[in-house]
Amino acid sequence: MGHPATQRLEKHAWFDEARFGLFVHFGLYSVAARHEWVMTRERTKIEDYEKYAQVFEPDLFDAPAIARLAKEAGMGYAVLTTKHHDGFCMWDTSLTDYSSFHHQGRDFVQEWVDALRAEGLRIGLYHSLLDWHHPDFTLDFHHPRRDDKDAREQDKGKDFGRYRQYLSGQVRELLTRYGQIDYVFFDFSYPWEVDGWMGKGEQDWGSRDLERMCRELQPNILINDRLDIPGDLVTPEQYQPSEPMKVDGQQVRWEACQTLNGTWGYHRDNLNFQSTESLVKLLADTVSKDGNLLLNIGPDGRGAIPERDHETITQIGKWMAKHDASIRGAHAATGFTAPPGTVLTQRGNRLYVHLLTWPFAHLHLPNLAGRVQFARFLNDGSEIFMTQFDPDVEALTTEPGGQPAGTLTLSIPAQAPPGPLPVIELLLNTTDQ
Repeated sequence: MGHPATQRLEKHAWFDEARFGLFVHFGLYSVAARHEWVMTRERTKIEDYEKYAQVFEPDLFDAPAIARLAKEAGMGYAVLTTKHHDGFCMWDTSLTDYSSFHHQGRDFVQEWVDALRAEGLRIGLYHSLLDWHHPDFTLDFHHPRRDDKDAREQDKGKDFGRYRQYLSGQVRELLTRYGQIDYVFFDFSYPWEVDGWMGKGEQDWGSRDLERMCRELQPNILINDRLDIPGDLVTPEQYQPSEPMKVDGQQVRWEACQTLNGTWGYHRDNLNFQSTESLVKLLADTVSKDGNLLLNIGPDGRGAIPERDHETITQIGKWMAKHDASIRGAHAATGFTAPPGTVLTQRGNRLYVHLLTWPFAHLHLPNLAGRVQFARFLNDGSEIFMTQFDPDVEALTTEPGGQPAGTLTLSIPAQAPPGPLPVIELLLNTTDQ
């Protein structure tokens, strides 16, 4: 028997190999089309928000098409929202009628896992710890009713212990009805005080018991860090770390969860979309720091993938079709120095130089002279001329000398290869793997 930490690293190796996943936020908020937090942003009463369940008609939600899109984009896994903070459940739960199965006759989780398995993708489920619809969920600084004049009175008679049992019961359903689930993304804990309201954390959710149950039901499952206790990975949201992430000085597995336009659920009027180029660079930067990228799309009120979302993921897929070797199974290039305007990833004896900016005529690679067998562009396999200039010769007229000893210089053409991010592949000597 190996050490438990080592065993966990081995059984989660698929995650580190994948490097790229799809996040899908879909629910009643898709009908409102004004941000997935619309219920609390607009202080909506429960009975008023429930109307969305009556008019939710997701006839265009196509899990197999989403799975194919993720697969073609070079993603290795995908995560679907089972229940967001509004409490509406997207599966056939026996614990409430506030569900897609009761109102629409559809179990979206079943559709989801079937579709992902058919494409050979790892299966992820997102589950909110919050539930603004549940009668025993007490008010706090995120709750839609927090500003009511009788807000404090509304908690009288509530038993959060009943909600905790409900939360545990629903997680048990999700982890016992659909076969192997590879990843559960819990969201989220906030154990601090704001405006006189206390938030919720480990003790409220019963996080230790919840985690223990998850691992008993699904021994190979990956669990994130949002239960207010340590998980298998950390999940920076909507920002990019400047280096590989560490906890208590030790490097940890991490996943950046990012959106296309700043919101997770479908938001009709939010047009602040990132470009494909920006997102591909984000992906490369993430892998260069030993992280994964979980990139979100938000189906609309009918369940269709918005055209802009679809086009963006498709374009990323076209880039991945020729450059996935620099992403899938790659990791930070420890011990190598990235020239300005680049990020590096490595896989075995292959070093990948992602050109965030296009250099003029030459690219100087520190400490690589004599360590590279061959250099080429990854998109078409075309050779790049390499040379090592004498460091004692000054840069004069047409000779680009003056580089530090050990510098390898590549001759760069005037025009960049087509696509959002050029990548150079360097085949290292076997001693540099």
